Amino acid sequence: MLDGTRQFSMKEESDKEMKRVLQTVYDALKEKGYNPINQIVGYLLSEDPTYITNYNNARSLIRKIDRDELMQELISNYLEL
Repeated sequence: MLDGTRQFSMKEESDKEMKRVLQTVYDALKEKGYNPINQIVGYLLSEDPTYITNYNNARSLIRKIDRDELMQELISNYLEL
């Protein structure tokens, strides 16, 4: 039995999905022998999907993320805002 009302937040769900996608892309790049951070940064700066491997569908996954939203989230987390 639940005693309270649960709140649903689209932002929280969006953030969770973004993190899941980034982790999957990171893991795929690492497994293929790339430096995942450098490759993801290259993609974010250029929007050139060839920075991301097709392995484990990583290239398709990263294209589902809004780059501006991701960069805002990264900066906010870095500055702990």
